[in-house]
Amino acid sequence: MSTHRVVIIGSGFGGLFAARALARADVEVTLIARTGHHLFQPLLYQVATGILSEGEIAPTTREILRSQSNARVLLGLVEDIDPQRRLVRWRTHNRLETTPYDSLIVAAGAGQSYFGNDRFATFAPGMKTIDDALELRARIFGAFELAELETDPARIAQLLTFIVVGAGPTGVEMAGQIRELASKTLRHEFRSIDPSTARVILVDGADHPLPVFGEKLGERTQRTLEGLGVEVRANTIVTDVDEASVTVRGAGGVEETIPSACKVWAAGVQGSPLGRVLAERAGAPLDRSGRVVVDEGLTVPGHPEIFVIGDLMSVPGVPGVAQGAIQSARFAADVIAARVQGRPPRRTRFSYHDKGSMATIARFNAVVSMGRVSFGGFPAWFAWCFLHLLYIVGFKARINTLLHWLISFASTRRSERTTTNQQMVGRLALERLGAGSSGRLIAGEE
Repeated sequence: MSTHRVVIIGSGFGGLFAARALARADVEVTLIARTGHHLFQPLLYQVATGILSEGEIAPTTREILRSQSNARVLLGLVEDIDPQRRLVRWRTHNRLETTPYDSLIVAAGAGQSYFGNDRFATFAPGMKTIDDALELRARIFGAFELAELETDPARIAQLLTFIVVGAGPTGVEMAGQIRELASKTLRHEFRSIDPSTARVILVDGADHPLPVFGEKLGERTQRTLEGLGVEVRANTIVTDVDEASVTVRGAGGVEETIPSACKVWAAGVQGSPLGRVLAERAGAPLDRSGRVVVDEGLTVPGHPEIFVIGDLMSVPGVPGVAQGAIQSARFAADVIAARVQGRPPRRTRFSYHDKGSMATIARFNAVVSMGRVSFGGFPAWFAWCFLHLLYIVGFKARINTLLHWLISFASTRRSERTTTNQQMVGRLALERLGAGSSGRLIAGEE
């Protein structure tokens, strides 16, 4: 009999942990992903604000799986799935390839949702990919550089106003880091402007930041952010975003247009387009966010050979976090290994074990929620650092991350502030807001 063929789509937490969980199974694993790295997404905001380099949080997938003899890595974009013929069709370098499978694990993740206003993405990048983080790094540091060259107070104020949309963990962490960057890291580095006068505004429609953490921690987070100088706009929704400003509407229904050059979108997620492919090809139901509604075994109804895991699966009570992806990956891998071996799986029904949530607010300050236990401050920050180090893949990456953290947290310096021509998309958006001479100077120096 031929070896059981397992195709995994995606190299995030779900795809990578599923592949590794099948290391000892009598299967052939083919992992297809559109990027050649495994991204530790929770630390993207530190790449965007100059604390970490992309290499620390995005090791190569091939390097991670190089010692796993039953695993093969292919770089390509999956475009179609044929459940009847059990084929995956994917494209690489303008070539269309076909890969057969006996079991399929779809771990394609989720992207940023702009709630039907996709044009906002041009002016307010999300925080889902390395490209997003590097573009935001160029926009953030570029705003200060352009402001240094300006003489118009209104233009300077616009360039030094940073708006973060969404007060979940990513939004809170991003707002806190931009505030620290302006107040401490860039202090005394400019001659014409004072970076500490920058405005950082956090906008969300909920009553307080971190709504999933509960009211107590949410209010504590808001007090901490406001103490740092972040303007928290709760019960406020964004109605429009353009190149020069953000328009918001508060609880009273009054709209306000805030001039701002640099915006960050950290609100809402939407399932990968592969969710729609499964809906069309296999009749898979989708939720409002485009995620696939799976059965209790994490498979598509009527197709027990197709597993959907991680951020693309829709399971009540399972948040779109790393732990959900890791636990679902291990569950799917065990079911497949059991089928191959002809034994019953350890579990036939997936159940999520909530290990808690945590988010950093600023240097030496974080919040942690673990069931009935919640706490904040330095102990929470230390726990955050420790657990995130554990989930970074590779010993070298962990050591490098630890060293960068020591530099940034002990001295407020940031060693990853370089921007390049590849990030000119973000810089050009700022250039158009600056004076003509300023824009030409910034473009020319690259």
